[in-house]
Amino acid sequence: MDWAFFVEVFVGGLLAGVMYALVALGFVLIYKASGVFNFAQGGMVFFAALTFVSLTERGWNFWLALAATLAVMIALGVAIERVVLRPLVNQPPITLFMATIGLSFVLEGLSQLLWGSQPHGLELGIPDVPIEWLARALNINVSQFDLFAAAVAGVLVAVLAVLFQKTRIGRALRAVADDHQAALAVGIPLQNIWAIVWGVAGFVALIAGLMWGVRNGVQYSLTFVVLKALPVLILGGFESIPGAIVGGLIIGASEKLAEVYLGPMVGGGIESWFAYVIALLFLLVRPQGLFGEKIIDRV
Repeated sequence: MDWAFFVEVFVGGLLAGVMYALVALGFVLIYKASGVFNFAQGGMVFFAALTFVSLTERGWNFWLALAATLAVMIALGVAIERVVLRPLVNQPPITLFMATIGLSFVLEGLSQLLWGSQPHGLELGIPDVPIEWLARALNINVSQFDLFAAAVAGVLVAVLAVLFQKTRIGRALRAVADDHQAALAVGIPLQNIWAIVWGVAGFVALIAGLMWGVRNGVQYSLTFVVLKALPVLILGGFESIPGAIVGGLIIGASEKLAEVYLGPMVGGGIESWFAYVIALLFLLVRPQGLFGEKIIDRV
């Protein structure tokens, strides 16, 4: 076996998994605080990326466009919570889920209504080329952009961890996640907490949108990255931020290795669906995910 090539594929898969985890983080934040599976996260990612690239193409400075898009995404997240989900509090989970599916299509249409439907290229100044010294020293090709995206994801996870563990808002978020009724009983305003979480989810969607926009271009198909997050959530657990990262790494590495080493045996093209095979098998063994709590029903 060519071990240098194996390491190259493995590392490339890990870095791709970080990209999946970025999208999964948005799901985790919403589900952890409110129990809502936000299928509109893909639409938010697309909206963020299209807004940013459209502003830059109109001559806006990079940082000004980034700040404006961040403000738009936070406002969008808060507006979604207030206008769409707040009136549906205490409705069955399936009602909330269907609402987010409808919201996803609304965001896709609104994005294209505001900025047009033509595809855009996106550059952040980080070239998607191999790191030269690593290629020369170890004969391993690792993309500079993939490494940059992994670093951004690491910083984002660290910031969210500090937010959840070290701040007053974070303690309130954890209390709401553990027990809504108990949080209400001690005076924690649920609706304010949910608005904050949706605002943070808008910020996460912006980061994911920029990373994926560079990788795949800013176009309608960007909304489908939501489907890549599903196996990650199944493996890591729907309520765990570390689980989103670990699940992303497992899915990214396994699908790349499967494509290279198993693909030729079955004709290739298994990278697009191999993650779902892993997720299905995992559901049979540990349906709550690696970091999820096992649910025990008393009878």
